[in-house]
Amino acid sequence: MQYLIQLLISGLAVGAIYGLIAMGFAVIYKSTGLVNFAQGEMTMITAYIAWTISTTVSGNVVVVALGAILAAVVLGLVIERLVMRPMLGEPVFATVMVTIGLAVILRSSINFIWDAYPHGLDIGVGRTIVRIGGVGVRTGQIAVIATLLILLAAIWAFFRYSKIGVAMRAVAADDRTALLMGISATRVHAMAWAASSVIAGIGGVFFALSYDLSPAMFQLGLKAFPATILGGLDAVLGSGLGGLLIGITENLAGGYVGSGMKEVAGFAMIIVVLMIRPFGIFGERDIERV
Repeated sequence: MQYLIQLLISGLAVGAIYGLIAMGFAVIYKSTGLVNFAQGEMTMITAYIAWTISTTVSGNVVVVALGAILAAVVLGLVIERLVMRPMLGEPVFATVMVTIGLAVILRSSINFIWDAYPHGLDIGVGRTIVRIGGVGVRTGQIAVIATLLILLAAIWAFFRYSKIGVAMRAVAADDRTALLMGISATRVHAMAWAASSVIAGIGGVFFALSYDLSPAMFQLGLKAFPATILGGLDAVLGSGLGGLLIGITENLAGGYVGSGMKEVAGFAMIIVVLMIRPFGIFGERDIERV
């Protein structure tokens, strides 16, 4: 029984990381109608910046957190302004190909700016073991699950009640009509890219706290994308919950079936779900237009 509980808790923790990155995918799609295939690389860059701050400036958790968030905002805004804004009005396929090219560039920049060796992000928190029901759990695992739940509630309220959230949804639905209503599509896109970068970057920092930091971290985007598809590309909350489902499924498959199944369990799950609901568990039917 303890083994099952351990698998569930660790699955929830890694699933929360997937969920945060998946929410980054969904925020951009919900606001711009675009799938960003550089999400994993943006997550990785933010984590590396957090590690750089901790080793060269300060290891204080508050300084590292604020520095990483600020860096994520700047990264998202720079990408939107220099790379994505010139693509406004271009075919979706061309814009998606731009994000793929951006992913390759960001991935390669790790070796140029930093190095190819693994590093540990140690800021004095997150690695302490606490006992819950006889099962050892890292405080970082508890923190990432709590962070995901808090962000789910905050984003739900943001899109439902705030004027900016409504404006983002309007631009994604029809940017020309939104423009006629006085909504600035470029401003909405900039905020979406900044918010997406921050949310996914938080997931990357939590991953670095629990595991090693390495150039292979870009694969987190590949792991999180099934969570977005499972929950629904246009469903930010669904993407977060989809991450939890993927994390638990992977852990249970790896623990009870075999380690090889852990890598494919999430993708097998989305195949089954999409055969029943092609727009995801929480997605809307108009997702099929993309």
